[in-house]
Amino acid sequence: MHIHGLGDCNHTPGNDPRKLRSLAIALVTVAAFSSTELWVSLQSHSLSLLADAGHMVADVFAIAMSLLAAWISQWPPTERAPFGYRRVEILAALVNGLGLLLIGGWIGLEALEQLQDPPTEILSGPVAITAAIGLGVNGLNAYLLHRHAESDLNLRGAFLHMLADAASCVGVLLGALAIAKFGWLWADGVVGVAIAILILIGAIPLIQQSLSILLEQAPAYVDTSEIRQALLTYTEVDSVTQLRVWGIAPGQTHLTASLSVTVPSGIQRDILLGKLQEQLRSTLNVTDSTLQMVSAPSVTLSMLPNTKIQELIQPSLSSFGEEGLENKDARIQNPESSLLTPDS
Repeated sequence: MHIHGLGDCNHTPGNDPRKLRSLAIALVTVAAFSSTELWVSLQSHSLSLLADAGHMVADVFAIAMSLLAAWISQWPPTERAPFGYRRVEILAALVNGLGLLLIGGWIGLEALEQLQDPPTEILSGPVAITAAIGLGVNGLNAYLLHRHAESDLNLRGAFLHMLADAASCVGVLLGALAIAKFGWLWADGVVGVAIAILILIGAIPLIQQSLSILLEQAPAYVDTSEIRQALLTYTEVDSVTQLRVWGIAPGQTHLTASLSVTVPSGIQRDILLGKLQEQLRSTLNVTDSTLQMVSAPSVTLSMLPNTKIQELIQPSLSSFGEEGLENKDARIQNPESSLLTPDS
């Protein structure tokens, strides 16, 4: 058995100091604005603005958790944590997704209650001004976090919080305009329901992706059957067994497999290993791989010049002359003769 592995465990594609700065900016601006929005919502009797304020207060804790997780994820790998600490970000993303579900459910229930018993007065002016300011704050934060959201579940959770807040500010603003122009007090409740649906739609995929990584499932962007077929296209690879693929974090995928190969140990097998791992990295979205190579049954002794078997066989054969070989054949044909002593 011959074991090779790729193991650049220091490869952590999510290590980008700019995302820490983006999260810090979002944390400060959201914390500063959420308290103001909460006070205005209580004074104006607007449920949609109160819902958005409550969401932003929750965002303060969510972004703080994301910032802490992003900082921990950049700790270097150790012997006990060979892949680093990027899974901390996945846990933060899962918690953020669950938080979004709770917030969306609470906003939806409150909005439905308000539709059944609408308020008698809503101060649309302060609501509209506050919503417009909130749209600017959340829009800026969503823009800063968007560049990292595609490849980082932790920041995607924070980005979804900002995006939901920005969209809810648009809804609150439209509701306030409808109340000011037409007197539609029920519009505030309708906006609340729309905000809740938007939050839930964003939370469910985030939770699903986080659970998929934590359960070590194969990423959706990796096709294990395609990987198997790609490995078997090499004439030196006879079979592929125990193929396992799982995600460490978005953009970081690990693979293990056992390959039966028809090349001897040594430099030829090392060259084959390099080709296989390069294809896994460059075309099959596998960043880390560990490949175990074993000799296929078709490998003959002549292909294994340095094995102990030949070391044992060759001296024995060379010690026989023609006479020795004839005597050997005779002993094989008459096994009892091998029991005779030399004197006999």
